[in-house]
Amino acid sequence: MDNVLDGRHRNDDRGYWDIFSDHCPMDKLVTEHFEVITRTHELVELSFTKKWNSTNDYHKHVPLNIDKRFIVRRGVPGLYMYSIFERENDFPDASMDHIRIVFKLREDRFRFMALSDSRQRIMPSTYDRIRSQTLAFKEAVVLTNPSDPQLKGEVDDKYQYSIENKDNKLHGWISDDDAVGFWIITPSSEFRAGGPHKQGLTSHPGATSLCMLVTAHYAGKDFDSRYKKGEHWKKVFGPAFIYLNSASSDNDHRKILWMDAQRQLSEEIESWPYNFTRSKDFPRAEQRGQVRGQLLVRDRYNDKELVSAQSAFVVLAAPGDAGSWQHDGKGYQFWTQTHNNGLFHIENVRPGLYNLYAWVHGFIGDYKLDLNITIQPGNKISLGTLIYDPPRNGPTLWEIGIPDRTAAEFFIPEPDPILVNSLCLDETDKYRQYGLWDRYSEIYHHNDLVYTIGTSNYSRDWFFAHVPRNLGNNTLRPTTWQIKYNLKEVNEAGTYTLQLALAAASYAEVQVRLNDPSAVRPYFTTRRIGYDNAVARHGIHGMYSLYSIKVAGNRFEEGENTIFLTQGRSMGAFNAVMYDYIRLEGPKV
Repeated sequence: MDNVLDGRHRNDDRGYWDIFSDHCPMDKLVTEHFEVITRTHELVELSFTKKWNSTNDYHKHVPLNIDKRFIVRRGVPGLYMYSIFERENDFPDASMDHIRIVFKLREDRFRFMALSDSRQRIMPSTYDRIRSQTLAFKEAVVLTNPSDPQLKGEVDDKYQYSIENKDNKLHGWISDDDAVGFWIITPSSEFRAGGPHKQGLTSHPGATSLCMLVTAHYAGKDFDSRYKKGEHWKKVFGPAFIYLNSASSDNDHRKILWMDAQRQLSEEIESWPYNFTRSKDFPRAEQRGQVRGQLLVRDRYNDKELVSAQSAFVVLAAPGDAGSWQHDGKGYQFWTQTHNNGLFHIENVRPGLYNLYAWVHGFIGDYKLDLNITIQPGNKISLGTLIYDPPRNGPTLWEIGIPDRTAAEFFIPEPDPILVNSLCLDETDKYRQYGLWDRYSEIYHHNDLVYTIGTSNYSRDWFFAHVPRNLGNNTLRPTTWQIKYNLKEVNEAGTYTLQLALAAASYAEVQVRLNDPSAVRPYFTTRRIGYDNAVARHGIHGMYSLYSIKVAGNRFEEGENTIFLTQGRSMGAFNAVMYDYIRLEGPKV
């Protein structure tokens, strides 16, 4: 195959960097200057650059200095790509919501996509989508007359192929006719913002492969990708490795190509940070530092002793408030998971100023170490033992769900049988099916959800997303869920706490009423929150948030009580929240 890219497209539309910005809707980052950085027997590195000019570029290009780098190494079948972007102090305001590298492969050859061991499939073509039936939004279609009959009747939507940052290390396409693989390998996510759980696209139908460098998807306006005049900024994105492999054309070639790509990923991870790049802005291993420590949790109402923060995510990111790492769209981020004993070790950290953050599975809230951490070349910083005191004001009276920042443990319905994507049939990917939001109105046809503490089961009786009711004829109405519970005794002088953790929110409002559903004013409201659009984009979470709602004891009654949760916005079917976890705490003891 003389070229894996699709010759039907123009040269500048086959493979390119681009940025989506309010300053310029889509800038393909065309450059003006070319330089050979390195040319040896073993390696060639090329640089393509452009300086932003306010006179010529103001309304044509994103205010950004560009340096795009390409590296080829002898004996390594692929291309290393990275970029250095810089904004000078006098550049005008601009947002950069999406930064990516796009590859449009030969559609007549590359039809098989692989995202993980379990997420692999034959994909529809661009033409298949053109002659399909569009669903509630343009990205989602039913394939009515595909060129491959086995795809007929299936749903296709690019958001069904999203991956979290922590897992987005390898994905690609296979040409079955040639037994050739095209793979995007990302050995480090240090340049990807939004934290380990930030979700992003991977592939589009039509053999389009994406290397997402920055994306506001699953976050929206809550993702800080806005750059102000007077704010100097410079960042290296990548390197990513575009790997090509081949195998003999036998029945096992897909497995062979995928396993070989995984082997190559392991080699790239082992080699990180690369020592062959020639930009002074990309520090090598000896120019970086490391941070280690141990994280323990103190929850005095559950455990009398400190417990290890098992499998907690520990993040080094730009200084900010607790949890700010999931909103940060500009800086570098380095993360790891703790061992069972709470020990963590973050290696290969670029020099700079950071805060250390964490969240712990099974506990609500965010940890932040009240200390600025300055990484200098060669630093080996030991933080010792750190203690996280999760939000807690009293003993647990009842709880719904698991504090894991997703709605995965709740009831996820079967999809409409005529709206299925076979890639999402696995139980772990079931939430990615199209149209699950409409299933709420079908299942709870006459009355909204009622959950009874002690009787109901959240995996069976708590719908994964709090969405409006679809009455038909383009009519939507807010929905009110009830939590019924019994209090044997009430401390009227005490203060109770309702811990309300949300896994996602999109143009939504949660109103809380206590025992009186007709109260004109709710006891508490989040007001309008969220832009993550996680329901429509088949995510099981978006942006995490926590509300600790204090309630005077005289608002409760001995015996039966009911909390009414109203999702009060219904301008669209995707005005919704996903709950992560709900807990009622008694007064302090």
